Amino acid sequence: MAASGRVRFLGIGFDEPSTESAADDILAAGKLPFQYVVTPNVHHVVKLHETGGDGFVRYADAWKVYCDSRVLSQLARACGLNLPVVTGSDLTAVLVQRASDLNLKVAIVGPSAEDCAILARRYPGLDMSSYTPPMGFINSEAEIKKCIDFVVSHPAALTFLAVGMPQQEILAQRIAEHGEARGVGLCIGASIDFLTLKQQRAPLWVQRFGLEWMHRLLSDPKRLARRYLIECPRIFPLIIAHVRDTRSRGRSPAA
Repeated sequence: MAASGRVRFLGIGFDEPSTESAADDILAAGKLPFQYVVTPNVHHVVKLHETGGDGFVRYADAWKVYCDSRVLSQLARACGLNLPVVTGSDLTAVLVQRASDLNLKVAIVGPSAEDCAILARRYPGLDMSSYTPPMGFINSEAEIKKCIDFVVSHPAALTFLAVGMPQQEILAQRIAEHGEARGVGLCIGASIDFLTLKQQRAPLWVQRFGLEWMHRLLSDPKRLARRYLIECPRIFPLIIAHVRDTRSRGRSPAA
């Protein structure tokens, strides 16, 4: 376990709450200066290592880091670590419901106006503002500034960044560096799509067996085949290297 109280695995320090306690912490920080939450999965970890370290998405600068993947949790367990799972989709669902119940202000960056309208109908208690940046916005300083200006000018307890990895993590860091934003930013990928029913999550029994990735692959093979069949399996050499390294240092693989 890292000195900060996080569980350190494959170069990332993970916090270890339940989904409900994570939501409690996030809602309690809704009026503080902007800080952000990331939820790495197997694909994120592989990309982190292949791009040369934490500079990829700066997980080390995140306020909270939760394990989004049951597969990653199972791999950690095989190395002697207890790594609780707090999926971004489950956390988003809990937070959106609570925000609706409490009539909280939320800001959303990413989904279309139509998708946000559906979300507003499904959760009528939300006090919601949204902004949809253009594709490729992360390559334009002017477009990044528009996103930052939106978040600053629409102060919210919760800001959901749903523009994909690593764009959302990079944007979260830029917003935090700006210094004037408030509340908590959450890097949530496709989580809003599940709440609007634009996409369907795997059945619970599939999730519990750690096979949600297969459900997603079968639902959109053209887009996700490379991710799940070529890129994600690169986690296994990282696990082997991790075990060898810790053994050579005379420690448990969980260290």
